[in-house]
Amino acid sequence: MLEWLAQSSYSEWVRESWGWAMALTVHAFGNGIVVGLNLLIAMRVLGLFRTIPYASLSKLFPYIWTGVALQFLSGGTLWMSKPDRYVTDGVFDVKFTLVILGIITTVYFQKTIQSESGNWQSAGRVTKRGTQLAAAAVLVWSGVIIMGRLTAYLGALYI
Repeated sequence: MLEWLAQSSYSEWVRESWGWAMALTVHAFGNGIVVGLNLLIAMRVLGLFRTIPYASLSKLFPYIWTGVALQFLSGGTLWMSKPDRYVTDGVFDVKFTLVILGIITTVYFQKTIQSESGNWQSAGRVTKRGTQLAAAAVLVWSGVIIMGRLTAYLGALYI
């Protein structure tokens, strides 16, 4: 199956034309959106940018989910170019596990902000759960970026 995927016309287009560069560019923008907005939200939750109301943070999550969709589509395209390599790449496995954890963390982070931001605003402080999710979201998505770069540069390193 992997050989068939690697020999498909789509996979060949990615490897032998502008497909790789285009997918990598979209992937970078997706990463920037997801990590950048998670960092911005986390910085507010952790006490910076006090002029931004907590309740307004939930308006940024549709953009984060758009970034996740860009990552998914472009990442799938990049994966199609060398599926046999990525299936055996331990660094890629770690990255993909972190992507799944990032999505789960972001879902909980969004739900927490939506349900608790009013209380945070009136109390003038964020709950421990809010600060923990903020830190977790930034750490996990930063790990995705790091492992993605290591996947590109280290090849099939087994962890």
